[in-house]
Amino acid sequence: MDFLTFKSFISIEALIIFYYIGALILPIGIWLLLLWLVRKYKLLNTSYEKGKEVIWKLLNREQKIKFVAIFVILFLFMQLFWRMFFEFLIAYMQIRDALLLT
Repeated sequence: MDFLTFKSFISIEALIIFYYIGALILPIGIWLLLLWLVRKYKLLNTSYEKGKEVIWKLLNREQKIKFVAIFVILFLFMQLFWRMFFEFLIAYMQIRDALLLT
């Protein structure tokens, strides 16, 4: 009951589980959701196809590679930030526990 009244913190194991949910399951789930939405709704499918066609026709090969590379780099930075955020939360809890023991 202490957890529900915020008298005790969430456990480190729970934070690790939420980290993996956010790092692995959430990006894959969002990607699958977007694929499903594009297939289900004709307006979204048409917009997606037209947008993709226009963008890829405007960009040359070098610009396409840069575009994909920027997307991959941004995704990796997002993953790094997510990891650092959870490391901070875990370190905070460990520091708090160490201070309470002294």
